[in-house]
This record gives sequence, structure tokens and C-alpha cells, in this order.
Amino acid sequence: MEPNKTYHRKKICVIFFAVLMFTFVVLGRLVYLMIFRGNYYSGLAADVQQRERQIKAARGKILDTNGVVLAGNKSVCTISVIHNQIEDPEGVIAMLSKELGISEEKVRKRVEKYSSIEKIKSNVDKETGNRILSYGYSGVKVDEDYKREYPYDELASKVLGFTGGDNQGIIGLESVYDSYLQGTNGTILTTTDARGVEVDNVGEERIEPVTGNNLRTSLDANIQMFAMQAAEKAYIQKEADSVSILVMNPSNGEVLAMVDYPEFNLNEPFTLTGEFAQYAGTKEEQDYCNQMWRNHCINDTYEPGSTFKVITASAALEEKVVSRSDSFFCPGYIVVEDRRIRCHKTTGHGSESFVEGIENSCNPVFITVGLRLGADRFYNYFEQFGLLGKTGIDLPGEAATIMHKKENIGLVELATVSFGQSFQITPIQLATTVSSIINGGKRVTPHLGVQVEDGDGNVVKKFSYETREGVVSDSTSEEMRFLLEKVVSEGGGNKAQIEGYSIGGKTATSQTLPRSANRYISSFLGFAPADDPKVLTLVIIRNPKGVYYGGTIAAPVAKEIFENILPYLELQ
Repeated sequence: MEPNKTYHRKKICVIFFAVLMFTFVVLGRLVYLMIFRGNYYSGLAADVQQRERQIKAARGKILDTNGVVLAGNKSVCTISVIHNQIEDPEGVIAMLSKELGISEEKVRKRVEKYSSIEKIKSNVDKETGNRILSYGYSGVKVDEDYKREYPYDELASKVLGFTGGDNQGIIGLESVYDSYLQGTNGTILTTTDARGVEVDNVGEERIEPVTGNNLRTSLDANIQMFAMQAAEKAYIQKEADSVSILVMNPSNGEVLAMVDYPEFNLNEPFTLTGEFAQYAGTKEEQDYCNQMWRNHCINDTYEPGSTFKVITASAALEEKVVSRSDSFFCPGYIVVEDRRIRCHKTTGHGSESFVEGIENSCNPVFITVGLRLGADRFYNYFEQFGLLGKTGIDLPGEAATIMHKKENIGLVELATVSFGQSFQITPIQLATTVSSIINGGKRVTPHLGVQVEDGDGNVVKKFSYETREGVVSDSTSEEMRFLLEKVVSEGGGNKAQIEGYSIGGKTATSQTLPRSANRYISSFLGFAPADDPKVLTLVIIRNPKGVYYGGTIAAPVAKEIFENILPYLELQ
């Protein structure tokens, strides 16, 4: 019997040791979980017990140069429901359907959906949100939200752009400067029990949102209004397809106004208007929205016509292949190889100096000058002037110049390029290039963004833009200012002349492709004061009905703009 007792003692010892070891393992695991992993599991518990709702941050404002708000925010509400917390589903469905104007069927689908939180509608006005809150239904949440608001509706619509439902920029400045304008969203944390029902007497935990920074631009709301009114008048009177107007400071590239009429309502950007209204509700609706939003000033190219003669003249003066006293003869045409290229005055201008050739916008004169330059030297000036690249303007979708390859420029191509045909550039490229010619030879970067500011007006970031000196010499720049002043005071641009002001400029009338369609683009590029340019304006009227000459219909539009903005800017 003694050996049997010994066996039992050993068995008990083994069991005891096993139990002891198991206890140590369990205690060790508890210590590990409670001390070393306590924070982790506390966080998991909180995630299960807390329901999170987002508080949308207010987007930063877009300001004009004087601080006028061009894009701001409007307080609205987001209405949501939490299924597990709803005690009277039929009452909630009926109330939300009535207040929000949504069918009961749609509301029911959201109310009966098993989810942590279900959004019913966003961008609800505050008055409606307060009424919904006053019903006192459990499970219905009314959270403060913000909706982008544009105080001037259509003003600078294709420049400012707009935001989508997620409050992110879609086009224009809203898109380019989105990272500065968007703030940081906040959250509301609500404690719930295992069923997802809010625990009484436990307050909500809020992480407040951070408002985005403001963007100050070079736009001047008053100048933008002057330009828009002039564009609208020309659009209606000439029954044009569209009218574009650029106003910029040629010395630093700041864009003071950019109009591409017709514009669209920024507060209803997806509502097709004008010629596009007929496509509302069709499967092509989005394509036509994209067309409606398109900014012809930067997104599209065109044949500049005679305004490009400013570039031809500048290159010729730099190379000294022409002077103001040179004599030419225009019989109404010029023959280049086997091509007879006519002047706009088919009876000819007769004998004329280079100054008169510019005043008359005589094609044979500029073809002769272009041929003197030759393809190689002319092409080199395209590069020197920056014509073959993009301007780098701070707006999305800038188009590039469409130009012949150097090796493909024969005498006929050289002749047509000399007076602004057989290639295409954007309006912003033309305005920028001419700016460098009249400002003393400095290639500027056109831009709208000036600086980023916080809510108190403190500068967070100031933008700088590339400039390049030596595009033309001071003497050529001075000569071009003199010649272009003559175009307005004595030549084809005389309808832009204003008593008491010295204005320089150049008219243009170009024909679009195909030539047989008889569609024209009328334009005028002007600047003031002529001897020290502070403001440059480009007016483009596409497919005007009736009289289509740039000097006749575009120059007066520029005159109207100058009559408003020169006194406003206190320029003489």
C-alpha cells in the first residue's frame, strides 16, 4: 500500500504544479493586457462605444485685391439618422419627408438601414434644420455644415471655379489653391451602449474644425464688373458666339480681370444656361457642363491675326532688318512663291513707311518684314519671346501654342505667320508676350494668386512668380510703344482713342477654319498710358454677326473699358 500512497502524492503534486503554472500564465496574460496593452484595448472599447459624426470645416474665402469677398461660406445643416436610436420610425419618416421634400420611400430606405449613421440630406438651410430639431425625435441628428457661397453669382465664374459636395475645388482657383482653402474637419463623438443607443448623462465630445486660410487675388471686383458689362453688351449687340476680355498689369503679370462671356452661375454650377440649356436632362448633360465651364482665355487657342504683328515688328526691330523710315509699296497683294496673298485693302495702300504700314495693318508690309527675318531667325524669336511654351498661369488646363515645326516653315508659312495666321496661340499667351514687349523686355508670369492669409489677415504665404529679363531691348520696347500709340492716334485703332489719355494698341480680324465658313474673330489689344503701360486689355469677339472688323467693333469695347478703369486706377 505504501507505493500506492507515494503514487497518489506525486499525482497531486503534478496537478498542483500544473494548476499553479496555469494560474501564473493567466495572471501574466492579464498583467500584459491590462498594463502593456491597456491603452490599445481601451481604444477599441471606445471605438465600439463611441459613434463619430463629422463637423465640416469652413472653407477659406477668396478675396479680390481690395479684400472684397468673391467666394465665402453659408451656414447650412446636414440631416442624418441613427437606426438603433430611433423610437418612432414612422413619425421620423413622415417628418423628414415633409420638411426635406423627399419621398417617403427614399427616407424609409435610409431610416430602416442598419448602419452606424445614415445621411439623409446635406446643404439644408438653417431654418429647416431648426424645425427638424424642434420635433425632438430621438435618432435624428442635425449637424452644422457649410456651403460655398458666391455673392456675385456669375462674376469671374470661370476664374474662381466652384466646389463639389465634398467641399473640394473642382475648377478654377478653387481647384488650384484647394490645399490652402480647405480647412480641417472636426468630429462629434457620442458614447453608446452595446445596442448603439446613446448613454444618458454622458455628454458629446467635440473636436472643433479648423477653418481654411483665405486666398487674396489680383482680381479687382470693380474692374471685373466693368469688363463683364462690356463683354455682355458686345455679345448681345453682335450676336457673337462668345466674348473674352483680359485686363492685366503688363509690368508684373497680375490679372485684374478675366471675362469669358457667357459666364455661368457659381451658386448653381450644374444648371445649364444659355445655348446649353436645351441639353439639360440628356445623357450628354455633363459634357455640356464641361463646355459651359470652359475658359477660352486659357483653355483654347485661336489665330491671333494682326495683333501678332506686334511680335513680328519687335523681332524685326531687334534684328535691325527694318526701321520706322523704311519704305514699302502695297498694290493690294503680294506674291510669295506661287501664292497670291492679299491685303485687307484690296485696292492697296500704295507707298507707305513702316510706321504707316503698322497704322494701316498692311499684310504685304509685314510679309516683307517676315521674309527679311527668315524662318530660322523668326523661329528663334518665338522661343525667345516664350511663345512655344505655356505662360504658367495659375489656372488649370492651359493650352499650348500650335506652331509649325522649324523645318516645315517654308516661304509661304513664314509669310502667313508674319501677319498672324496658320498657327494658334491662347489669348493669355498673346497678352503676356505683348506685355514683355511693351514693359521694357521682361517676360512676366500671368497670375491671380497673390498671397494666403489667415482669418485675421496675417500673411501665411506670399507667392512669387518667375520673370525673365532681356526678351527685347529697351530701345525696341520704346519704339514699339511709340508705333502702337500711332495705331490708336492715327491708324486703324482710332476707335479706342480717349481724349486726355495716351493709348497704344493693335487691331485684328482673323478668319477661322474652314475659311469657307466665313466665320471671323475680331480683336483689339491695347495698353495705357502708352509711354509707361500700367494696364493692358485684350478684347476678343468670336463670330460676330454683321460688321466683323476688329478696329470697328472690338476697339470701341476696349475704349469703354478704358474709360471706366483709367479714372478708377487714377492713371493718366
